[in-house]
Amino acid sequence: MVRYTSAHTTGGAAAGAGRTAASGEPRTTTVTRLSPRFRGPRGTGRATALGAAALALALPLAACSAGGGSKAPTGGSSSSAAGSAPTPSASPTVDPDAYRRALTGALRPLDSALRTVDGAREGGALDTALDSAARKAEIAADALETAAAPDNALSGTSQLATALRALGQDLRSARGSGGRCATSPRVELDTAHGPQSVKEAARALKALGYDTSLRLPRTERAQHRRLANGAFVRDGSRGGLGRLTVNNGTSSDAVVTLTRGTRTAFSLYVRKGSKATVRSVNSGAYTVYFTTGEDWNGGKRSFTRGCSFEKFDDKANFRTVRVAGGTQYTVLTFTLNKVFGGNASTSTVPPGEFPS
Repeated sequence: MVRYTSAHTTGGAAAGAGRTAASGEPRTTTVTRLSPRFRGPRGTGRATALGAAALALALPLAACSAGGGSKAPTGGSSSSAAGSAPTPSASPTVDPDAYRRALTGALRPLDSALRTVDGAREGGALDTALDSAARKAEIAADALETAAAPDNALSGTSQLATALRALGQDLRSARGSGGRCATSPRVELDTAHGPQSVKEAARALKALGYDTSLRLPRTERAQHRRLANGAFVRDGSRGGLGRLTVNNGTSSDAVVTLTRGTRTAFSLYVRKGSKATVRSVNSGAYTVYFTTGEDWNGGKRSFTRGCSFEKFDDKANFRTVRVAGGTQYTVLTFTLNKVFGGNASTSTVPPGEFPS
């Protein structure tokens, strides 16, 4: 509930008059400060016996003659102690050219899908392309896992299949939410691990003479766009005497929006750790919304990262009225960060219900 912390009348001979205005028409100022309320293994065991595996060497028994010579056993045939074992036939090797064809067949559909992602415009077209490329990446991983590879390419093929699965997950996760505070999919992909893993695996196979060319989609670095402190994001007609000061003690920039009914009166940009004042606020009861975050997207009128959306539960009431000996008007101060002793509560607002 709004708590008036001080009020006084300026100029004239009104009862209880305070100090006189420097010039112009006498005025009375009502000051209110609004701040959000602070819501504040043991055990014993026998040592394992170490046993050495005994290697039993079976030797044929030889009958010794009286002269110390040896005889073959009766009924047996003379033979050498160790018989010659059959030589195993060498396993057939994988034809490198056949492997190259399998590699190309697995990666070509994915390369085509990634090129579509690279050229798609942000929005629905890009999200559709990301979904398609994610499916193609998983299909390519399946194909590589069952492909016969030469011995020198076994490790690289396994590494590439694993990287393609990670790429598929990253492509799907990068899809935009389509709403407020939506980070660009290209920004999401810039910090994803899947594309980098694919590059590393591809380089290992290329060093062995196997082409693994893939056109990975372009990415974008995260931006840090901001407006000047006190800049208007939107500004309607203002002609009253009311005054609003916003103190942003949060760790993020903020945009404060005042609405009357379904119409936005104005939206004010306040940088973190700063305050800004709006003058000439018309009389009326306003709902006060505020959003905080990082990287202001002017086209969407929203931050793109770390967003929150809230509103003050009590309305901000501005009055400009003539009284005996002067004019009375309202001055309000809103503090966006939680403070002890604050006399205003806030509620979270669904992003789709936040005024643009």
